[in-house]
Amino acid sequence: MPTTLKDEAALIGIGQTEFSKNSGRSELSLACEAVSAAIDDAGLKPSEVDGLVTFALDQNDEIEVARAVGIGDLSLFSRIPYGGGAAVSVIHQAAMAIATGSCKNVICYRALNGRSGQRYSAGVSGDLVTSDLIHWSWYMPYGLMTPASWVAMFATRYMHKTGATSLDFARVAVSTRNHAVNNPDAFFYQQPLTIEEHQSSRMIAAPLRLFDCCQETDGGTACVVTSVDRAADAPHPAAVIRGLGNASAADQEQMTSFYRDEITGLPEMELVAKQMWDVSGLSADDIDAAVIYDAFSAVVLLQLEAFGFCSPGEGKEFVKDGNLEVGGRLPTNTHGGQLSEAYIHGMNGVNEGVRLIRGTSTNQPAKNDHVLVTAGVGVPTSAMVLGKLN
Repeated sequence: MPTTLKDEAALIGIGQTEFSKNSGRSELSLACEAVSAAIDDAGLKPSEVDGLVTFALDQNDEIEVARAVGIGDLSLFSRIPYGGGAAVSVIHQAAMAIATGSCKNVICYRALNGRSGQRYSAGVSGDLVTSDLIHWSWYMPYGLMTPASWVAMFATRYMHKTGATSLDFARVAVSTRNHAVNNPDAFFYQQPLTIEEHQSSRMIAAPLRLFDCCQETDGGTACVVTSVDRAADAPHPAAVIRGLGNASAADQEQMTSFYRDEITGLPEMELVAKQMWDVSGLSADDIDAAVIYDAFSAVVLLQLEAFGFCSPGEGKEFVKDGNLEVGGRLPTNTHGGQLSEAYIHGMNGVNEGVRLIRGTSTNQPAKNDHVLVTAGVGVPTSAMVLGKLN
């Protein structure tokens, strides 16, 4: 029985829908299209899938998706909470099921009408009733009603302590847009963004401007996880999970951990990084490209620091001189990210990690031996390193 998940499981199939602002379809329809596409891409039949994992926020029950796409008996059905923090946690659940022999082929999926349906920009109004409302109630009277306003608090403190500026955030946003320009699936395909346009865009929640904030998207994505042995027979090059971590840090709230002694770092990401590096035996020096959860441009800098690509407070230096673009030190969000491709709670980033390993990204770097994929920020979260099948 394995003691870690290193080289025990691999991603062999990916699927997605169109990314739009008004799908005109049910979320179940989106989920089923993405799942079916992933099964086809993996060279499997629906009847060969025996596990489904999704987000606690997803409106599509596993059994409904299974019935609709022709999947039969299930040995695993599982849901992960904490929004985008689940983007790699769902892979973790699938990989554990594979490694323990509980399942043969597991699909992870996320589908939502995040623009035409319930929108995150609506804040905490409506029918969102969870225990998080208890601590959010302390912030709402001061206007902290949305994720943008919550992250703005961290970004302001980070800028004060490190000397980072809005121009540093702009470099992140422009680099992702440069990638989206070449990606036909991206909402901002062939729509470049300049530093000047970023700096003149309207303020959403100071210091975050319009182009510092991710999109709201209708769409779905899915991926197939199987054993490394079975991956050898897949029709496309497999993305092997070299290391994976999940963590929640002390005094964690959901995106509003304002009462920690320090709010300029991401302790949960630092814990994930340690787990992931320990399992994989790798370090930041071994990573050729990255898919970094970019719900907001500012959090990319914090993650670069948390995973050891630069020292604390030095994210602003790392993002200069094209380091995040193809040809730079760490090509990042080569699909356009959530800022410029689509916001599917980070699951579209998982698929891009697979494409980078396959060598099929629309912005493919020359070296692609190891790719980092991270999940949501400010919440219990996860990350993994993908590598090639030996």
